[in-house]
Amino acid sequence: MSLTDVVTTLFVLFCRIGACIMTIPGFSSQRVPVRARLYTAIAVTLALAPALSEAVAPVVVEATPAGVLFVLLGELFIGALIGSMARLFFFALETMTTAAAMTTGLGNILGASVEEAEQLPAMSSFIMLGATTLVFVLDQHWEMIRGLFASYTAIPVRDGIATDGMLREYMKALSQAFLLALRISSPFLLFGFIVNLAFGFLNRMSPSVPVYFVSTPLLIALGIYWFYVMADDFFTAFTSAFGAWLLSG
Repeated sequence: MSLTDVVTTLFVLFCRIGACIMTIPGFSSQRVPVRARLYTAIAVTLALAPALSEAVAPVVVEATPAGVLFVLLGELFIGALIGSMARLFFFALETMTTAAAMTTGLGNILGASVEEAEQLPAMSSFIMLGATTLVFVLDQHWEMIRGLFASYTAIPVRDGIATDGMLREYMKALSQAFLLALRISSPFLLFGFIVNLAFGFLNRMSPSVPVYFVSTPLLIALGIYWFYVMADDFFTAFTSAFGAWLLSG
């Protein structure tokens, strides 16, 4: 191959890998500088290029300039889709933990933002920080890179985008993510529902007593204690399910 073909092949690889690095959990956090993400994407591209160049080079050599442009756009779309599929699990976790924090009386206590720019309840921020940290502690970020490498076999580089199959996989990952988040957050949701319902009945039975001033501190204290009891199982269930999806998805 000529030097132009080599550079074009590397750039085609960089499009999918870079788009994925910019969207996968952990690396895509607002707290990670854009330059650091760029250098990470370049390093991963150079590391995977010797094993992937044979699958990409024939498409690049035979394509016209317009064909190369379509290939680049398709690779950007595929990379962003792969990264956002993994990120769906964290979006779902953030949504359901925010709902759980509101039901346990912790919704108005805002904490520092971790994954996104906006502030979340302190309980949600802590859970998102713990889940993101466990991705790197358990080496699940290497599984993401392994899945990105395997994507060149499942979705080969070509002139065009097969959107039907990829969107079906995206919807499948979306349903799995929210079912997982709902399952592991259900103890907190049920706890908040039962406690609030009990205090509601108590308020109806004794309307002259200011139940709200008693129920709110008790609800917050019980919610924090319930999270303390369930924290180990909560993070274990999430990381196990997310790791299983990385291995099979």
